[in-house]
Amino acid sequence: MAKKSFKKTYKFAAYTSTYITLFLTLIMGVFFYMEGSMSYWWLLLFFVISYIFSFFIIQNRVERFIYKRIQKIYNDVKLLDATTFSPQQITTDMETLTKQVERFAENKKLEIETLKIRENYRKEFIGNVSHELKTPLFTVQGYILTLLEGAYKDKSVRKKYLQRANKGVERLIYIIKDLDMITKLEAGGLHLNREDFNIIELVQNVFDLLEMKAAKKNISLTFDIDYEDSIFVNADRERMQQVLTNLVENSIKYGVNGGTTEVSIEDLIKNKVIVRISDNGEGIKEEHIPRLFERFFRVDKSGSRKVGGSGLGLSIVKHIVEAHNEKIYVESQFEVGSEFSFTLEKTK
Repeated sequence: MAKKSFKKTYKFAAYTSTYITLFLTLIMGVFFYMEGSMSYWWLLLFFVISYIFSFFIIQNRVERFIYKRIQKIYNDVKLLDATTFSPQQITTDMETLTKQVERFAENKKLEIETLKIRENYRKEFIGNVSHELKTPLFTVQGYILTLLEGAYKDKSVRKKYLQRANKGVERLIYIIKDLDMITKLEAGGLHLNREDFNIIELVQNVFDLLEMKAAKKNISLTFDIDYEDSIFVNADRERMQQVLTNLVENSIKYGVNGGTTEVSIEDLIKNKVIVRISDNGEGIKEEHIPRLFERFFRVDKSGSRKVGGSGLGLSIVKHIVEAHNEKIYVESQFEVGSEFSFTLEKTK
């Protein structure tokens, strides 16, 4: 924590020295008067010497007194670091000193609260990682143990179990790749290869990629209107395909049979467009919306979980969009549908 610059004041020492000097000079004046040797020059010299002597002694002693007491407070309260406090920061202005100490304590309180939030987040993250990894691991282990116990002798069973074990391994790889991706994104280590491309064409590619998955639930993938003209944007094409794929795939996963996933691209401001992915699926309860982009957060808390995925998709989407210095938004109404949207820079 950076050291605070305390305002150094000499008010206390000046006023106190004045009172003491006036009192001593008055006593000395009475003494000279009674002795009959009244000398105003001697009284003036006495006043000046007494004032200077008193001022420096009081200023020095009060600073040392305050420093020792404050240092003791820092040492007694283990959360405060005495090394952040030095004699050069001492002031005899108690009001200023009190405000600075209160501000320091408030900052430390905020740091403690932040650390507690981070600790809870860390515990939740570790728990989520363990949960996500153990399911495919136990699946793979179960099939391999069954084969080792003699099932490998049956050729049909052997092939089936090996295929299922392979799916478990693929899921592990999928989760680890997503973890690696989000770690790079959060560390700012992901390089963006920006280029100009037609966003309409990219959306159509995503539709083609997910067409079979949508057909299984009879979900229509469509644009809001027929876009006759191309709309060029400047972004990382590969990462934007990842964003669109994730959002459209989510709308299919949580969509209803016979539903619709609709994509629209609209002008937002002069140099921006907004891409909207809307569906008429399950929707999201209002209390879950603020946490949607957290790592491993799932609306479906059941052990079996109705849909797959690593639980990192939306978090990755948010990081990719923000890496482009753009914004992502979500609006949803439970049992009505959801709309995810994000901005992109138009080609100049």
